[in-house]
Amino acid sequence: MHIWRVNVNTQSLSKDPVPDAWDRLGGRGLIVQMLLDEVPPDCDPLGPDNNLIFAPGLLVGHKLSSCDRISIGAKSPLTKGVKESNAGGRTGLHLTYLGIKALIIEGQPAKHGWWALHLSEKGSRFEPADNLVGLGVYAAAALLNERYGEKVAIALIGPGGEMLMQAAGIQNTDNENTPSRISARGGLGAVMGSKGIKAIVIDAQGGEKPPISDQKRFREAQKAYNAALMGHPQTQVYAEYGTAGMTKISNAFGGLPTRNFSSGQFEGSENISGENMRELLLKRGGASKTTHACMAGCTIRCSNVFGSDDGDSIVSPLEYETIGLMGSNLGIDDLDAIARLNWELNDLGIDSIEIGAALGVAAEAGMMEFGDGERALELIAEIRSGTSLGKVLGDGVVSTGNELGIERVPAVKGQAMSAYEPRAIKGTGVTYATSPQGADHTAGLTIRAKIDHIDPQGQVELSRNYQINMAGYDSLGACLFSGFGFAAAPHTIPDLLNARYGWDVPEDILQQLGRETLKLEREFNRQAGFTKVDDRLPEWMSREPLPPHNTVFDIPEEELDGLFDW
Repeated sequence: MHIWRVNVNTQSLSKDPVPDAWDRLGGRGLIVQMLLDEVPPDCDPLGPDNNLIFAPGLLVGHKLSSCDRISIGAKSPLTKGVKESNAGGRTGLHLTYLGIKALIIEGQPAKHGWWALHLSEKGSRFEPADNLVGLGVYAAAALLNERYGEKVAIALIGPGGEMLMQAAGIQNTDNENTPSRISARGGLGAVMGSKGIKAIVIDAQGGEKPPISDQKRFREAQKAYNAALMGHPQTQVYAEYGTAGMTKISNAFGGLPTRNFSSGQFEGSENISGENMRELLLKRGGASKTTHACMAGCTIRCSNVFGSDDGDSIVSPLEYETIGLMGSNLGIDDLDAIARLNWELNDLGIDSIEIGAALGVAAEAGMMEFGDGERALELIAEIRSGTSLGKVLGDGVVSTGNELGIERVPAVKGQAMSAYEPRAIKGTGVTYATSPQGADHTAGLTIRAKIDHIDPQGQVELSRNYQINMAGYDSLGACLFSGFGFAAAPHTIPDLLNARYGWDVPEDILQQLGRETLKLEREFNRQAGFTKVDDRLPEWMSREPLPPHNTVFDIPEEELDGLFDW
């Protein structure tokens, strides 16, 4: 394995040996170490000193179920701190087939222009991408597949990234070449746009799987992991309902963001539930699929294809986070309307969580009525057109709140909250407040813990444990839901790593990876100017009771400040 380093100024590639300090890291953990080693924490995120890093996790490369995710990272233009955003699709797998431990894109073009970066066994080449400029990701990906074939993996940006909008993500193609798997959070699409790269095409033909030190031991561990994963009841639940199954659960806890986080329950929740969506898709047939794999080898298949009445596909996938932020948070109880909003944002290459939160703030400011899906589409069209209002919305919820003079802005460290209300799911609120990544459910979601989520007692310890584990999983390249299998058979994590690499890691390697990653991320943010004041939820959440339980976020600040004292 090598580090592939691409300089966009000289359009050159170097293939470097992996330094010892990077050798046993992957994914999220590798990204933060690289940032600390090479990126000035106080640099301009959209300037030449920031690096854009693609880092497959330690288990990526062998189609181990739910373990081929790609981590993409940089200093975030949205949070101004460390950012790692991961996704499914083909990107991670294909990079490992080329022997790439990590891809570092550095520098800035000498003059403005747009390029497609092509990677293969032969190396790299830059090809003009002027014909793709202004195109959404669906049309651009189709043209790239026509040019380079159906077997390549593609990571690309939409118009949002071209316009350097801070809510822009990076889309990755899935098994069907649909650019639907977005590394959404933190504005990484803007970083890619600042490098002048519209798309990265990874042609792994002729490549091969990463070597395995002990094949027999690896297969035994894989078999044990698969058995534990498939034997877990939640695996079948996610196969049938996907993440949309969380809608009813969150609503029951009073934690479903509604009308700009003014309530935790939505009267239309049944209409936008995973159960209703499944019935709807089964009835419609055609392109609709209630279960779908976003990457090769996944046995959970929690994704979906949301089709229309006439049998055509509207969007894939329609996830809970989008349902919460673009649905209940906007007072919209129509899955078709939410799906069409989702498609528009995907095509723009923009985070639906960030824009859903921004539109909620815009609705509170009178820019649209809650429940008006057509007006929401009009506001998204402003983003596509790059108008003054569109740029404000495209820069996210904090930008929108500042421009429109709204106090109720659901964000931490500049990043919008996900679809779990922190006053009702307080452990997740602790994660939002303290995670170096900003408000992000994937950094440590606590809703499945068997506790009283409203009681402030014990929430810091709960969040700490979830944050450590999730930072570990993100370093492995493992999906959140792979945890069902690994939790039931925890020995399989060290077994898999030892068999693949010939290492001798301990039983608690997941936690070791997680703690080290969080420590490094905190250090990067500290050098970037973050203090304990940044580890707080918005003040209004500590004084504004959330219906229906009328609870506030009341975790003592001294407990938040002690979360990382392990």
